[in-house]
Amino acid sequence: MNNNEINRNKWLIIDGLLAFMLLAFDQFTKYLAITHLKDAPAYVLFDGILELQYLENRGSAFGMLQNQKIFLLFVGVVFMAVLLFFLFKLPQKKKFRIVHILLAMIIAGGIGNMVDRLRFDCVVDFISFVLINFPIFNVADICIVVGTIALFLLFLFVFKEKDLEFMSFKQNKYREVK
Repeated sequence: MNNNEINRNKWLIIDGLLAFMLLAFDQFTKYLAITHLKDAPAYVLFDGILELQYLENRGSAFGMLQNQKIFLLFVGVVFMAVLLFFLFKLPQKKKFRIVHILLAMIIAGGIGNMVDRLRFDCVVDFISFVLINFPIFNVADICIVVGTIALFLLFLFVFKEKDLEFMSFKQNKYREVK
């Protein structure tokens, strides 16, 4: 095994461990929500700002696509496959280490919500940001949103087109010289 393969394997192991830890934390917090918040009034953390309130979301983000479990699971599996594909294609350069972490966060969040759909036929949400009447969410949602926004900002402001050539399906060796 050459150095590049060892480095790739090391980062894939780190990705897997990070995703597993985030998934475990997500599932643990949902377990706590089910055991302590279900059928109970909202628990106020900061009055008028943040509450813990149990909600069973049978849709996707913001409650869209209600009761479409099979469709949402299918989309989730396809999305996970695409993320894993890019995770395995990431160049082994220092500047892409943050991308590894962000993809692991998004994958953990996606799997966390898919596990809920399979176990409970819904996603368990419990964090309520009442200050702005934001939809109730969970730890998996935080992983997905933070990871996605950070990736978007990186691709928009940090990475150049040349940095992202690894995502191309074209064979670079046959590229036309201008």
